[in-house]
Amino acid sequence: MPDNQSGAVTIPTVPRSAAASAVRPSRARFVILTLLAVGTIINYLDRSILGIAAPTMTTELGIDPALMGVMFSAFAWSYVLAQVPGGALLDRFGSGKTYFVAASAWSLTTLLHGLVSGFTSLIGLRLLLGVSEATCFPTNSRVVATWFPQQERARATSIYTVGEYIGLAFLSPLLFMLLAHYGWRSLFVLVGVIGLLFALVWKLRYREPHECTRVNAAELAYIEAGGGLAPKDEKKTPFSWKSLRQLLGFRQIWGACLGQFAGNATLVFFLTWFPTYLSTERHMGWMKMGFFAVLPFIAAGCGVMLGGWFSDRLIQRTGNASLGRKLPIIAGLLMASCIVAANFVESDQAVIAILSIAFFGQGMVGLGWTVISDIAPKKLIGLTAGVFNLVTGMAGIITPLVIGFIVSSTGSFTGALWFIGAVALAGALAYLLLLGDVKRLEV
Repeated sequence: MPDNQSGAVTIPTVPRSAAASAVRPSRARFVILTLLAVGTIINYLDRSILGIAAPTMTTELGIDPALMGVMFSAFAWSYVLAQVPGGALLDRFGSGKTYFVAASAWSLTTLLHGLVSGFTSLIGLRLLLGVSEATCFPTNSRVVATWFPQQERARATSIYTVGEYIGLAFLSPLLFMLLAHYGWRSLFVLVGVIGLLFALVWKLRYREPHECTRVNAAELAYIEAGGGLAPKDEKKTPFSWKSLRQLLGFRQIWGACLGQFAGNATLVFFLTWFPTYLSTERHMGWMKMGFFAVLPFIAAGCGVMLGGWFSDRLIQRTGNASLGRKLPIIAGLLMASCIVAANFVESDQAVIAILSIAFFGQGMVGLGWTVISDIAPKKLIGLTAGVFNLVTGMAGIITPLVIGFIVSSTGSFTGALWFIGAVALAGALAYLLLLGDVKRLEV
């Protein structure tokens, strides 16, 4: 795939050999994408159902709110620390084995949440959950880079990424119903069992392109012509500190990491402080919150899908990967920065509209995983994704603490929204000034 110095790339055409021309390309890559999407939904349910179970769990186990705050943060600490080791294991053992072990481990850990008897066992399981889920998104990125040509990667990424929002926006009412009828332990057992069944399906169905019996020669030619990485004799890359130092020396890696950190800061606000903001700052009743709280998540899901479609469309029309990847993400970060406007309106409807626009923009920033798929060195995709997820995952630690400090010291969310807006704006600048051309790095 030839590059020029402006970042424009020529989208390759599929070789029209006699064999490839006679048969239409199969669509095995979309079966693989379905597996990724389902896995992501389960992954986010596993990490989020503690929030649903917390009110009744804290009463039964005698855990006060301060300790529950530690519980929420424990997942993020181990999740972040496991990113680089997890990425190295991914490069060493490949996508199929790594994801099967990870999905089995996080699902079993979730199931065991339903058997806890107190703070010590619960926090241990939260730490274990963070470690076991650490390779999910790096594996997703690696699979997309392997199975999809560049001009389809943004849409592929958006399809599995929207799973983050589907689980939270549309399945939460069902989980609340189960909580009311069967208790909080049933949530962990049910989701854990579903995850274990999914891990088995992954084991049976996932194959690398050249190992897959459902893919034909025409689809392989199409994937490879678009920069897919599917060599038969691919050698697994062991971890080395030299490789890590090389990655950290690329400004493109830092630009992508900082931009995604900014987007994740907005996401973390909605996952943690958003209900409290509606309750304490906007004084909404529970019924109104239940209705309004879903809308920003729906908007974010739409942002994910539209961002992926728009990015791939730009590349197909212009042949410029830098424009196609960077423009939607920068636009999304600028939209996320508009969250500060909620400080200046009074009506609940206007507040939700502004927050929905901000979360819609954050959804578009999910394309950052596509950028990493595009720029990661061929033999270091897992390690690159691990570094990327480590930096961006820090938002899960830093953002709740900063917002908590601001709200505690000022008694208001005004400064918190300014913080989220400023971080989003800084992320847009990182993409503009640091990322440079979107093209694969060489080590």
